[in-house]
Amino acid sequence: MSDPLVVGITGASGAVYGVETLRALRALHIESILVLSHTARVTLRHELGMSQAEVQALADRTYEPHAFTAPIASGSFRTRGMIVVPCSIKTLSAIAHSYADTLIARAADVTLKEGRPLLLAVRETPLHVGHLRLMVQAAELGAVIFPPLPALYARPASIAEMVQQTVGRMLARLGIANDLHPVWGGDAYNSSRIT
Repeated sequence: MSDPLVVGITGASGAVYGVETLRALRALHIESILVLSHTARVTLRHELGMSQAEVQALADRTYEPHAFTAPIASGSFRTRGMIVVPCSIKTLSAIAHSYADTLIARAADVTLKEGRPLLLAVRETPLHVGHLRLMVQAAELGAVIFPPLPALYARPASIAEMVQQTVGRMLARLGIANDLHPVWGGDAYNSSRIT
């Protein structure tokens, strides 16, 4: 099996993106290592009616939010990168300031220092200048800032389809080939979809 992808799910709204990322990785036969923040557990229950155990069952391995002896806390442990989905502003701030007070922030810091891809699905709106500065700082460190916004040109027919397409685009940005999202085909794509 190839190197695993680390998945951090924080307490920001949009827990469905994290859950669907885990499901997509399983379907693609890519090992996932999951860390759920304490507040993610609350958000998952509120937004999706899912328990911690149900979400953890979607991953190949899981670690508690303060398990600093986990392999993903060390750069010597090889991964294909990390995705924080959704990424709260608190977690964004920790990553941007290299403040590794949780395993998610530490694993993200390790990902950056080892030159591996880190994608942050920042989920907040509206954004004030402090949020924007944090995103710039994280991008300057090498993170990919990828707010989970739907690609409406694909004319998704449901929320589930919008989420799936966004997850597909995020995974593609990490170099993981998938067919969860349509590829833009220019005018030919548009003319075949116009009714």
